[in-house]
Amino acid sequence: MKPAGNRVVRCAIYTRVSTDSGLDQEFNSLDAQYDASQAYIRSQAHAGWSLVKARYDDGGFSGGTTDRPGLQRLLADVVAHRIHIIVVYKVDRLTRSLADFAKLVELFDANGVSFVSVTQQFNTTTSMGRLTLNVLLSFAQFEREVTSERIRDKIAASKRKGLWVGGMVPLGYILKDGQLHIHEKEANIVRLIFQRYLELGSVNRLVKDLKERGFKSKVRQLASGGTRGGVPFTQGPLFYMLRNRFYLGEVKFKGEILPGPQPALLGRELFDAVQQRLTEQWSHRTTTRIRTRALLAGLLFDDAGHRMILTYSSRDRVRHRYYVSAPCIRGQADEPVGSVTRVPASEIEVTISKAVIANTDIDEPSSNETLSRETLERFVTRIEVHTNQLAIHLRSDENDHQGIKRRHDPDPDEPHAVTSRTVLVPWKKPSKPARKILLPANTPEHRARPMKADRRSALIRAIGRGRLWLQEIIDGRETIESLAARQHCSNRHINMTISLAFLAPTLVTAAVEGRFPRGIGIAALRDPPAEWSQQMRRLGLEPTGAAGSANR
Repeated sequence: MKPAGNRVVRCAIYTRVSTDSGLDQEFNSLDAQYDASQAYIRSQAHAGWSLVKARYDDGGFSGGTTDRPGLQRLLADVVAHRIHIIVVYKVDRLTRSLADFAKLVELFDANGVSFVSVTQQFNTTTSMGRLTLNVLLSFAQFEREVTSERIRDKIAASKRKGLWVGGMVPLGYILKDGQLHIHEKEANIVRLIFQRYLELGSVNRLVKDLKERGFKSKVRQLASGGTRGGVPFTQGPLFYMLRNRFYLGEVKFKGEILPGPQPALLGRELFDAVQQRLTEQWSHRTTTRIRTRALLAGLLFDDAGHRMILTYSSRDRVRHRYYVSAPCIRGQADEPVGSVTRVPASEIEVTISKAVIANTDIDEPSSNETLSRETLERFVTRIEVHTNQLAIHLRSDENDHQGIKRRHDPDPDEPHAVTSRTVLVPWKKPSKPARKILLPANTPEHRARPMKADRRSALIRAIGRGRLWLQEIIDGRETIESLAARQHCSNRHINMTISLAFLAPTLVTAAVEGRFPRGIGIAALRDPPAEWSQQMRRLGLEPTGAAGSANR
């Protein structure tokens, strides 16, 4: 600690001896330590050091403990910010325990206090002193690690003896007097979860079923006073619960199944049936993955030489397959990628299969549009995706491609021109038309962001409800009041929703296509003016939507 300007640095001297022998002398060991420390403080007077009046002496106290009256008074003054620097004759006068030393240093740092050893080159106000401190703390860290190992060994021994060693109590149990007991209300929920899984056969369906029943996870009180849990069940916790042998009265420790301290909550027959069902489902998923292996895996590359890997995305409950350049998947932003980084899997697989069939003597597939993986590996060594063409490299080994057609003089008018053993296929990646986002007036194009998908879905549903309710009123089947009673809402909500049925066709189309900018949603579109052009102007948009649009 370095004083700023003329600031006074208050220094306290701490002295200690292990025995009370000689303390009755006129000048004892405590006095000797005090005088040496006092002289050191005087030598630092130019730095603003000043000795406090209070003395902190411990005569006849061991350095292996911090339960010393003088030390406790010193620490109390440290916390009260009455001291800036602690001066000792030797470091071991403060403590002989590395663990206690680390705790004291932590307390000193928290309160902005340094300490100095007079007879040792140890001063935390200097870089060398801090280095020495770090060396000593490394030994303290070693002592803590050894202690942790002993604790882990004790926990392992306790688990092998079937003793409860603490932790989060699973749903279905309660801890009383250090012992686990069955919580009947929660236990019934656990049994129901296992039984419903067997009936439904799917964890996804089980999640929905438990949510409809209003079941939630166990609420746990934290030491901080907060709570955890009390939320609807999700897939991860349910999978863990269904596999948890704790409910059989067992515990799993480092691969061993050991008898636990808790009573069994489930019958083994029910638990084993659930395990078999889970294993069957996992095996089915693994088999499906193997069967749907990427047709072009290991063969398809971009024009920068990177392998293209099969990936999936789901939209509107439909799974779409794509081949994506490897650096894009791995997040290697600095890696140069090809001109085409992502292609639709189905389209490119069909295109390549047709090109291989056209340039070989193999028969066309009878039921599928694509060749088998085995056939492709027999004839094709590599496929490169370029901006406007695919380069399909056929095998040059005579024994491996006896069905390849010989074309030394390719006809440029043919759809597939062959150069040596390479088939060049004209190709262009299918692209979606640019989406024109309706821009409010005075909004620059680079600031345009389309509405979020969830807002778009909610808007489309609201427009649909408005049109449906309007038709029911026109047909005489419902009134505003009856609709409000049926939907459990106010008459105003019904009126505002029906008003969406009078939106201009351009606005409805923009909603379906997601071309509204962020900030325009259901509330902004309710109760529109009767004139369509006025509807656009009220939103701050051009009547045609063309002048204020941006391609995105």
